[in-house]
Amino acid sequence: MTVSLSKGQKVSLAKAGGGTLTRVRMGLGWDAAPKKGLFGTRKQTIDLDASCLLFSARGELVDQVWFRQLKSRDGAVRHTGDNLTGAGDGDDESIMVDLSRLSASVRTLIFTVNSFTGQDFSQIENAFCRLIDESTGQEVARYDLTGSGRHTAQIMAKLVREEQEWSMTAIGAPASGRTFRDLLPAMAAHL
Repeated sequence: MTVSLSKGQKVSLAKAGGGTLTRVRMGLGWDAAPKKGLFGTRKQTIDLDASCLLFSARGELVDQVWFRQLKSRDGAVRHTGDNLTGAGDGDDESIMVDLSRLSASVRTLIFTVNSFTGQDFSQIENAFCRLIDESTGQEVARYDLTGSGRHTAQIMAKLVREEQEWSMTAIGAPASGRTFRDLLPAMAAHL
């Protein structure tokens, strides 16, 4: 059963029958809104980029996965590739995470989205991030990212390890920047 998250809401990744999810996928989907001009509307393309940042318990950046580094050094986190337009249905970009293979030093994963082409979120429609249980294909949680705003990025969500269990929190913090590096100062408040 999918949980539709609102900003700040947290959901446990513990399974109903016991245990916890081990393999998950964070999916990002979006559509470019038609651009309005003097002669009507026209199609535009928007290149959103999903990134996953791995942090230690002390808030130190341990590793990153994004369109220029598609796999974490330990191989536990993998980006499926860069979608430059948002064309198509479903997830436009995905990041796969094998939680059981993550280094014990990794405590928090933060997922971000950036408009590499610089358009702000007022030009984006139907944007979402969702967490999927990779062992069953079931959507666990979904967070709607669409909303007019002059921001070009969002700190979407985080996964946090507490003992041996993981939870997901929807963050939805607007930010500005073309890559995750521009967002690092703003992420500190969410660690």
